[in-house]
Amino acid sequence: MTETALPQQSIWKSPKMRARLARRYRAERRFRRYGIAGIGFAVTALAVLLVSIISRGYPAFVQTEIRLEVYFDPAVLGDLATLSPPERQAAIVHADFPALVRNALLASFPEVRGRRQVRQLTGLASIGARSMLMDAVRETPGLIGQHRSFWVPASANVDQFIKGRISAATPESERKLTDQQIGWIRALAADGELRRVFNWRFLTSGDSREPELAGIWDAAIGSAYTLAITFLAAFPIGVATAVYLEEFAPRNRMTDLIEITINNLAAVPSIVFGLLGLALYLNVMHLPRSAPLVGGLTLALMTLPTLIITARAAIKAVPPSIREAAIGLGASPLQVASHHTLPLALPGILTGAIIGMARALGETAPLLMIGMVAFVVDLPHSVLDAATVLPVQVYLWADSPEQGFVEKTSAAIMVLLGFLAVMNGLAIWMRQKFEKRW
Repeated sequence: MTETALPQQSIWKSPKMRARLARRYRAERRFRRYGIAGIGFAVTALAVLLVSIISRGYPAFVQTEIRLEVYFDPAVLGDLATLSPPERQAAIVHADFPALVRNALLASFPEVRGRRQVRQLTGLASIGARSMLMDAVRETPGLIGQHRSFWVPASANVDQFIKGRISAATPESERKLTDQQIGWIRALAADGELRRVFNWRFLTSGDSREPELAGIWDAAIGSAYTLAITFLAAFPIGVATAVYLEEFAPRNRMTDLIEITINNLAAVPSIVFGLLGLALYLNVMHLPRSAPLVGGLTLALMTLPTLIITARAAIKAVPPSIREAAIGLGASPLQVASHHTLPLALPGILTGAIIGMARALGETAPLLMIGMVAFVVDLPHSVLDAATVLPVQVYLWADSPEQGFVEKTSAAIMVLLGFLAVMNGLAIWMRQKFEKRW
């Protein structure tokens, strides 16, 4: 009897078929193991990346401060009480506040002599200390002639030494602090003149040339302005385009060409949109360079294809029976789209929009092309003021050789990842809460 004539049960129990099934099962197990290994490798790589960023970035949220007993010497500042308010402000701006910082430190170390030693001692405090004293006198002119205690930020080198980034075991010629400066730091710490506090300045101040004074607040505001412009420009156009293509456009070669073009634009490198923004908004329309308005419009061009694709998918997911029922009740095509299809598809559209905004938040290359790489210290008050954004701020700090900026770079990445996680979490929540299953 031939093999084809065997009963079906006998064929499956034959040695040849069992061997084939065994090979199939082995292949499935290998494929499963490869998949698990791939997932494990990806999770491990992500964990290593996050641990590396967090381990480098968390010290930036701690700041070392020095306590100074400041005497607002009238011989240094002058008699501000006799001046009119405009004259007083001008005198404060030109007053020698660095001398007050120097005198306060010399009072703690009266044995210091010589210009070089005085300069090294003064270098323990940040240059931001003079600004703090200036603001204090500007707010309270009556401080002239009085003694006050102030906690001022320490210099970046002192901060790095306290955090263990600079070791006293390193030869003096290979570190930025001398042995004498380390001795002063230890004396201040022993006397309780040094402390470590949460670095609110990192979250509430703008960029600075000094690592201990640099913050992300201006970049965060610039990112908020830029994302607002991106959303206002891209969302209405993207939704309107998706509704037209899905509900009203005739099926012909022209619409097929438009769909192919939109799909191809979604894969175009982001720097190409930066070149387009440079040519259109700056060279043709002459909009202000490095402004959130230009950055938002440029990112809107980049976000539009993704938004249109996701909006069309959400509209297409609405069952045809909804449209047919509305038409059966006498609704016009426009009423069907605006009163029924679009409201039901809106959760999916908003989810796609949030994901697109999250991608725009992390973009750097298009903004570099339109000049949002400038050193910006002042807070932008409108979308026309010069500003920077968080990814560009990370780029600028990463290019700085100081150790203080290395931890600020990682800390800014942590803040940026936090924003991205919140936005993606919001998108997932909206999809699960408002999505309708048919």
